[in-house]
Amino acid sequence: MTTNTKPTHRLFTVKGDNDQARWIEIGAAWPNKDQQGFTLQFDALPINGRVVMREIAERENGGQS
Repeated sequence: MTTNTKPTHRLFTVKGDNDQARWIEIGAAWPNKDQQGFTLQFDALPINGRVVMREIAERENGGQS
């Protein structure tokens, strides 16, 4: 891993659409020090479908909210 901080975003692959969509967590992301992009760490790679990056909610980070 390239950083000691906690990730700020989670990566998901999404299969299907609308109410039938299945979201499967496949990794995490951190902002780069220069704030010009993100470092992505994948635990799996989808062979089809799409990848969505979502900000981690506060309650996931520190049990708040």
